[in-house]
Amino acid sequence: MAINNWQGLDEFVAVVEAGSFTAAAKQLEVSTAHVSRSIHALEKKLAVKLLHRSTRQVNTTASGQIYYQQCRQLVDGLLEANRTATQLNTTPSGLIRVTAPIYYGEQVIAPLFSQLLSEYPDIELDLQLNNHNVDLIAEGFDLAIRLGELADSSLMARKIASRRFDVVGSPDYFGRHGQPHTIDELAGHNCLRGMSEHWVFQQHSATQPRQQRHHKDYRVTGNWRCNSGIAVATAAMDGIGLAQLPDYYTEQPVAQGKLIKVLSGYRREDEGIWAVYPQNRHLSTRLRLVIDFLVSALDKNRE
Repeated sequence: MAINNWQGLDEFVAVVEAGSFTAAAKQLEVSTAHVSRSIHALEKKLAVKLLHRSTRQVNTTASGQIYYQQCRQLVDGLLEANRTATQLNTTPSGLIRVTAPIYYGEQVIAPLFSQLLSEYPDIELDLQLNNHNVDLIAEGFDLAIRLGELADSSLMARKIASRRFDVVGSPDYFGRHGQPHTIDELAGHNCLRGMSEHWVFQQHSATQPRQQRHHKDYRVTGNWRCNSGIAVATAAMDGIGLAQLPDYYTEQPVAQGKLIKVLSGYRREDEGIWAVYPQNRHLSTRLRLVIDFLVSALDKNRE
């Protein structure tokens, strides 16, 4: 006789999350007696006590807590499978609210979203650009694009791309001051500062394995500072000094010969660019589509 391995799992998960048999029964739209019988049968089948029962509350045993974590994943997986099956023939639609840094949003994300909407016109995108980390839940955003190291949080994150940092200067500047070949030579150059007094490098020797390289924070000095990356890049192109900037500020000027990369052998490790979203149990089809689209499009842009 076949055994129904799923029997009792929904009831068990519901009791743990609702905190009582009565609340779980109401949630599942069954009787309290049904919930009690199902969990009793589950414990008997497993030969493990899963719940501590009292007149006021229900708590998991140590084994029950571990079992709950596994069951939660199974239930989520089944719900997601059902949702996917029912939406296979459904055109993605609905509103997605996204926040992103201003320059990266203008130069990279917004053009990609134009491509996305041309393919999926039933999706509605609300893109808000700002340079501070908004509270996604409090402000009602579905997705944030964030750059660099992420702060610890309860949010989910998926890496969608990387950013490279280069030290650059104009041909005119190097014609007057020469090019630095080591980090220490930066002391003799006018360094254009942004948000930080330090530039980060990867310090190593030519024969040192990559895994043994380490970061070096170098305090730079100069007579120009601005909290705008595009303003720093413009000042570098104007020959004012050197700048250390992410590649999305420098790629086009370098390709046009307006800026020249230096100190490439000391370039810091690339940083992640992330799609961050609230930790919901079920990622909506349209949000998953947006994230997958960004990953694919940004990967093609790197080719």
